[in-house]
Order: sequence, then C-alpha cells, then structure tokens
Amino acid sequence: MNASPSTPPPIAAVVFDLDGLMFNTEDVFNITGRELLRRRGKVMTHELLTQMMGRRPHEAFAAMIQMHELLETYEELLEESRIIFEALLLEHLAPMPGLFELLDLIEMRGLTKGVATSSPREYLEDILGRFDLLDRFDFTLTAEDVTHGKPHPEIYLTAAARAGVKPEVMLVLEDSQAGTQSAAAAGAVVVSVPHEISRSHNFDGARYVAESLVDPKILRLLGDE
Repeated sequence: MNASPSTPPPIAAVVFDLDGLMFNTEDVFNITGRELLRRRGKVMTHELLTQMMGRRPHEAFAAMIQMHELLETYEELLEESRIIFEALLLEHLAPMPGLFELLDLIEMRGLTKGVATSSPREYLEDILGRFDLLDRFDFTLTAEDVTHGKPHPEIYLTAAARAGVKPEVMLVLEDSQAGTQSAAAAGAVVVSVPHEISRSHNFDGARYVAESLVDPKILRLLGDE
C-alpha cells in the first residue's frame, strides 16, 4: 500500500556528528580552550564557544585568534591544545547517554549509518577506536573530505551520496548550531541533541530538539513506536 502524500518517507540512513553528540568531547574542548586562554591572561566567552563549536580546527582557532588578538599561529595553538586535550581525555572521555542503545536499534533496523565530523580523520579514528566503534559505521567523513566546513551543507550532501540515499530520507543527529544549519541546508531530516554548552544555540531547521540520543522523538523517526 502506498503512503499518502502527507506521510514522510521512512528514514533510510542515519548520520552522526561526533563531538558533543556521540561523546562528551565538547566538555573536554571547553576545558582545553579555557586553559589555553588562561595561560595568556584571556577568558573563554560563550560567544567564542558558539563560534568555535562544530567548525574545523583551523576555523575554530581562527575565531579564537581574532577575538582575543592572539599573536600565535593556528599551528602553535593547535599543538599546545592537543597536549592539554589528550591529557584531559584520559580522565573525562565518556559516551553520551543512549549512544550504544541507539546504535543497536539502527542495526536492528538494517539502516546505513555514518559519521560526519569537522574534526580530522586521525582524531576520529582515535576516539571511535577507544570504544571499538570504527567497524560499526558504513562510512566516516572528516575535515579532510570536504572543501567547505559546517555550516556549509557539503559534508551532509557528501554523506547522503556515500549512503546512497536522498537527503530527505537521511536522519542527521547534531549537537551544534553550525552542524544543524549544515544538515538542514543539505535537505536532511535533522534532530538536534544539545548538551549543556550548546543548549542556547539556535536550532532553527531541526525537525526536533531532543533530550538525548534515545529521546522518543528520535525513536519514532526510526519506527520504534
């Protein structure tokens, strides 16, 4: 029986952002950025956090350099922040609530699933590898795979092509304003799952704003009534 014109087509693929969506790494980035600026007598502001979140590293650090008129180069800040970040990961890294339950459900549904992040590939493989998750995704897209970073739609248009589906049947899960704008501009079905740091972001373009990865709104989209 054919669906009526008003019935949205079923979801055929699910694409996850990485930082702040699958793992609490935005918390670790926040601590890292604050320490980086503290060493220079500067303060991390909510405005700067919003500008940096969801962006590729060179774009995020460019915002920091511009806002605080820092003298260091992107490469110098990146290397110092990497040392701080990696030390913090050992103590702070954790999956976001509901991640493994949602992955299990998606696999039960037989849906294609991927990751589309603004972070570098080496970093993605490190984080997913710590939890034996690399093999559970059909594809992964990183900063190296696109010319334009979020909020440009390129990464999610590429994700739809990799998944072999039209964007309108691809569910994207995002935690940030930039990521939500990127997925919405690509024509995907977007559910934003904010955390404490991104809760005040503008999520216009999202189908829903969810409380967690196992929010009933997400489960209903996947046919889990």
